[in-house]
Amino acid sequence: MRRDIKLTAEARDSRGKNEARRLRARGLTPAIAYGAGTEPVALAVSPKEIQAILRSTSGQNTIFNVDFDGQPSPVMIVDWQHDPIKGRLLHVDLKRIDPNKRMTAKVPVHTTGVPVGVKIQGGLFETINREIEIECLPDDIPQDFTVDVSGLSIGQSLRGADVPLTGSMRLLTPADSVLFHVVALRAVAADTTETAAVAEPEVVKKGKKEEEAAATPAKKDEKKKK
Repeated sequence: MRRDIKLTAEARDSRGKNEARRLRARGLTPAIAYGAGTEPVALAVSPKEIQAILRSTSGQNTIFNVDFDGQPSPVMIVDWQHDPIKGRLLHVDLKRIDPNKRMTAKVPVHTTGVPVGVKIQGGLFETINREIEIECLPDDIPQDFTVDVSGLSIGQSLRGADVPLTGSMRLLTPADSVLFHVVALRAVAADTTETAAVAEPEVVKKGKKEEEAAATPAKKDEKKKK
């Protein structure tokens, strides 16, 4: 999804751990921009601006402009690395975007409505997958998809093919891949009933053995008295 965001970056000539430390000491993060038929360029970017883009509603699918030579180029964040202890941003990979070239993207899928299988039939609504992968032109990448699941009954599911696509979008996720479904809770109750049914005869058998064991000494005592 294209956003009106302009990020100013610094081109850097040197690389390596020492250079990365110096950049972080200045409050910057090492980055690299590549793609669209151009040579990779080493950059230094603001970690706060990158984090703000990643936390936005369009997240990693955000297309924004990065300017390091006076000519802003549309890019997307394709990879990044955080410090596992301090949580600070360590490195960012930016991919240049050709607006006329199709690309792939994973887009989240949200739901609306309460399934009839839950509301009326007492079933359970389960999420199997929260996103689908599509191919489209960069400007057609959506922020997300929203599908209505209120019509789902027990035993029914919403699959990849059920997500409405528009424009240049093409589904890459398998069409029959289940995203959400409604299942019955009766299976759990049935299992409990069957377990109880199996356990009951064992208790009865055990009780009979105890009664027989208690009756045996009594018969021996009667023979001694005689």
